[in-house]
Amino acid sequence: MSDTKRALVAGHADFAAGLVSAVDLITGRGALLVPIQVKGLCGADIEQLLRDTMDSTGVRIIFTDLQAGSCTMAARRVLRQIGEGTLVAGANLPMLLDFVMSSDGGGAAAAAAAERGRAAVSVHGSTA
Repeated sequence: MSDTKRALVAGHADFAAGLVSAVDLITGRGALLVPIQVKGLCGADIEQLLRDTMDSTGVRIIFTDLQAGSCTMAARRVLRQIGEGTLVAGANLPMLLDFVMSSDGGGAAAAAAAERGRAAVSVHGSTA
């Protein structure tokens, strides 16, 4: 298994590092993901961090925490500027596990992982 970076995982506080750590503990493939923590950064700083990391790794897939959060907005701007890439917002652990276990690791794998992440959400017990 190659340690070639496949995706960035960006989120607030320790979200990204926590998910990547869990992926590594469960699969041993955490090195395929690059955690991006945005503590104390403004939108422009997040954009620059994403762009610099994408340039240095060649990665064009980004998983973010919140649909309309600062990481997602910055990732949208960066991907629009470079004209290629895949963004998956609302990342969760089942999604990233599916992604790193895929033999593909590209945009199709990210889309399939998003479906797995959606399917992993459930509600049990009283909703009142």
